[in-house]
Amino acid sequence: ARRLWALLAALRAGWCLLPQAGYLHPDEFFQSPEVMAGDILNLQVYYPWEFLSSSPCRTAVFPLLTSGVAYWAMKATQQLGACPRCVTSYTLLVAPRLLFTIFSFVLDYSVHRLAPFWGADPWKALVLLAGSYVTLVFYTRTFTNALEGLLFALLMVLVSSKKSDSSSVRPTHSPLIGIVMAAGFFNRPTFLAFAVMPLLHWAGINAASQKSIKTIINAFLKLITCACFTAAVFVTADTLYFTSVGLDSLYSITNSSLLDAVAQLNHRVVVTPFNFLRYNLNPHNLAQHGSHPRVTHFIVNGIMLFGILHILAVSAGFKMLKKYIHQLMRVTSSSHGSPGVSVHSEGNPTLLLFYFVPLTFLSLFSHQEPRFLIPLILPLVLFSTSQNRAVKWHPVIVIFNVLGALLFGCLHQGGLIPCLFHLEHLMHSPESSNHPRHYTLLFAHTYMPPRSLLNIKKKDTHIEVIDMAGSEEETLCRAVGQQANNSTCSDCHLLVIVPGTVRATIAKCGVSLVNETLIFPHLSMEDPPQISLLLSENWRSQLGLYILQLGRAQ
Repeated sequence: ARRLWALLAALRAGWCLLPQAGYLHPDEFFQSPEVMAGDILNLQVYYPWEFLSSSPCRTAVFPLLTSGVAYWAMKATQQLGACPRCVTSYTLLVAPRLLFTIFSFVLDYSVHRLAPFWGADPWKALVLLAGSYVTLVFYTRTFTNALEGLLFALLMVLVSSKKSDSSSVRPTHSPLIGIVMAAGFFNRPTFLAFAVMPLLHWAGINAASQKSIKTIINAFLKLITCACFTAAVFVTADTLYFTSVGLDSLYSITNSSLLDAVAQLNHRVVVTPFNFLRYNLNPHNLAQHGSHPRVTHFIVNGIMLFGILHILAVSAGFKMLKKYIHQLMRVTSSSHGSPGVSVHSEGNPTLLLFYFVPLTFLSLFSHQEPRFLIPLILPLVLFSTSQNRAVKWHPVIVIFNVLGALLFGCLHQGGLIPCLFHLEHLMHSPESSNHPRHYTLLFAHTYMPPRSLLNIKKKDTHIEVIDMAGSEEETLCRAVGQQANNSTCSDCHLLVIVPGTVRATIAKCGVSLVNETLIFPHLSMEDPPQISLLLSENWRSQLGLYILQLGRAQ
């Protein structure tokens, strides 16, 4: 098991460096790397509305500490002359991902620490965790959900500490719990849903193990004090970032006193979690991002992420609920109460609550995406390996995770990142550098392209990016025709990037084709390939992304 875990850990790091071509969701770029590339490396980027000073809904602290640190290191290396050409599309993609991959081993540490406490074999649990495609793919991407999962793991470690010389639990770590709570809340306010059970567990341990009320109150006061101090740090940093034109104000903290920095707040305090909650508690706003049935997490997303492990947990949950109901209905002369929570009790009720309580809270919102559930992998792995529940399902688990890794790590929108690599190489080639040309890059029916990977400085105006998203045929052809007939530019190159399933639409637009490049593989679930065409000789075109160089309109 140890050797297998080491092999899977090496796969996690190696696949990050390869790199993974799959594109999971625009948020993996536009909630951290894209913003920091514009702020630190001065590249042309697209700033999402959450990071505009008029509507600050995301903290800048974690992007600065992750993608920001990676890009600062690249910039410093370049300025020192150690690596003059170290800023490329590859390093722009891989550097932040590599940092997240390193951070992902916090999960492994947490599982190793927690497994004995919850009655699971540490190395079997580690293999199950490291072999999950959720760990291999989602936790190596720059998602705030991945950070949320790591903070949730740390919180579980802090509330589950045990004395080495006895079975009693030591209710310590109040300051650290407060810091993690505040940091998790500012990263994603939904962290409160994950923190409910750990906090109740910690409070119960305190109440059971402390004889003095004063000691219990002191523990809670330490937690609250540290949480408030951490929140103040986040509020100060975010206010400086959003009210004083980004990073320049944050540099001032190191060059002046804290009082001078506070004086720069311009009488406007930015509390990003409250803005986030105010926006997301409005059903109309959530509907713009997609509305789903309230049971989507339970019956679709849980299975999509965790497969048979989710089904086993749901089955155990129903059995346990049925058992408790029968016990409550039983009338006896002496009340024994409901069954106590025991590590060795069948089904491990507390671990199930660590899994289902956050799942239930997240299901109250109409917008439900699979990535919202990735922090739940930790309690699910611990539950599945306790009492060897997952042993007989090993073949199913292996096949499920191999397919999931291939689908989301390679196929899903898998042509877009290699396409941006290709375009960056094209536009930075010696020929283009000696004779600058104007490029118009028109993307249609793909995920939003991260402009930062094109590695274009803000001062460069000879490259224009147009994102048509999922435009209808008429709108798309009109835009293509307008760009093709642009008479103001004598040396312009129009490149249209579309999936193979939309390739025929461009042919109807009445423009001449100069050149085309096919990037394989690329699977668009928004424009899925037809089964009949997948069985034909042109199956590669249905699973590819085209870069079409177009000429004048005919």
